[in-house]
Amino acid sequence: MLRREFIRGVPAAGLAASMPAALAAADLPILPTASPFLFSVMLWTVERNMPFEQRINKVAEAGYHAVELVWEYRDWTASDFAKARTQLHQLGIVVDACSGIDASLCDASQRELFLSQVRAKLPTLAELECPRLILLTGNKVPGVSHEQMHANCVEALKRAADLTASQNVELLLENIDPEENPKYFLTSVAEGFEVIREVNSPRVRFLYDFFHEQISEGNLIAKLAKNIDLVGLVHVADVPGRHEPGTGEINYSNIFHKLGQLGYSHYAAMEFVATGDVVASLRTARESAEEWWAEGRASSASKVSNGRIHHEST
Repeated sequence: MLRREFIRGVPAAGLAASMPAALAAADLPILPTASPFLFSVMLWTVERNMPFEQRINKVAEAGYHAVELVWEYRDWTASDFAKARTQLHQLGIVVDACSGIDASLCDASQRELFLSQVRAKLPTLAELECPRLILLTGNKVPGVSHEQMHANCVEALKRAADLTASQNVELLLENIDPEENPKYFLTSVAEGFEVIREVNSPRVRFLYDFFHEQISEGNLIAKLAKNIDLVGLVHVADVPGRHEPGTGEINYSNIFHKLGQLGYSHYAAMEFVATGDVVASLRTARESAEEWWAEGRASSASKVSNGRIHHEST
């Protein structure tokens, strides 16, 4: 079952508990930056039949310090949130992003529903100490032009950014490929970047999902380099099958080299279904990506240094 199917299979839920006073009074925490590169795991891909606590332990065992959630917390009480925070703190893991908004951005008739869902999600983000919310455009609206749906997405994101400003929550817009959902509006990364530029907010960025874009249009690296200033998160899985890097056609070595060269310093989240042991697969994916990113970073620094030396000697 793919993540979008998982989201669609869960009804919109009310908040499990009110926001703690201590969290309500302060901005959400700044994401850690001690590591030269930040890695996360979309938890829906990890042993879905296991309890939350065991799945988090798997992530920690693989050497990660962040997770991303969908609806794992939907039935939690205040004590459940507190228990989860305690475990995450003990393991040095943060929740770097959440999704779970099902109202449409591209359908103006759902605008107030969308904004009410975003507003209702804020206390949950505070409970999870999570500073970023992943948003989907929703399906194409019959009888509405593509241009109008595009404009509707821009306006919805502007309004949502105003709502989340007081809690300093960053919004991330994600692309989905037409094979997974033929009705989905935003299948093009290029158009996604256009939307973000039109929103023109420092707290609204793009979630570049390489898996989806390889299926949709390809040409992954050129669009990454052209729009790196707008990328707030990347998702990693290979095509076909949504498995770990190296099992399919995407050259993740080149992608992480380019991320290193571009100085990308936000999260890369593994969102693949492991073909073998999940801990071993996650660990190998992280270690390989770290090495590729470091090589790209080093080559970029070398070019700058060589350019400076050449300039100074002429």
